[in-house]
Amino acid sequence: MSEINATGDDRGGEAAPSVAEVDMLHRDLSTAVILFHEGVSRQLGVSAAERKCLSVLWQLGVATPGQLLEATGLSSGAITGIVDRLERAGYAKREPNPNDRRSLLIKPLRQAELMRKIGPAFEGLRGAMEGVIASYTPAERALIDRHLRTTIAVLREQTEAMEAPKRKRKG
Repeated sequence: MSEINATGDDRGGEAAPSVAEVDMLHRDLSTAVILFHEGVSRQLGVSAAERKCLSVLWQLGVATPGQLLEATGLSSGAITGIVDRLERAGYAKREPNPNDRRSLLIKPLRQAELMRKIGPAFEGLRGAMEGVIASYTPAERALIDRHLRTTIAVLREQTEAMEAPKRKRKG
């Protein structure tokens, strides 16, 4: 497959994109991912952050607020607000933790109903992305895989670097 430039045009064998063009593509990708998740979330009447927390909750099955905090990197105040809104929307329920009377458990609700609402969006995306991936050679897919894994690691490192000073002040 030929290279794609910052505007999504086929390069037709031209030189590789510049660092600035790749940077712009990363920004465009980030925006597209956020807008996709916002669109899916609007189908449920929640924000993308709320839907992401709900997704984490679905994966965990049940969680304490601390577990949601750990899994998402959000602050305790943000988790409290999100759980409040998910509970009001009928998507989650707080219950006393039988193993720790000072703690709560948060349980997801209406999972099957919610998946019927948002499943088609993810199935459509998955199918479209399978088509994109299939259009690359194995060597190109290996390079893309390496790039994505490295990008994810850099993002996690940079997020941790931003959060570290906050933890030092608290500790």
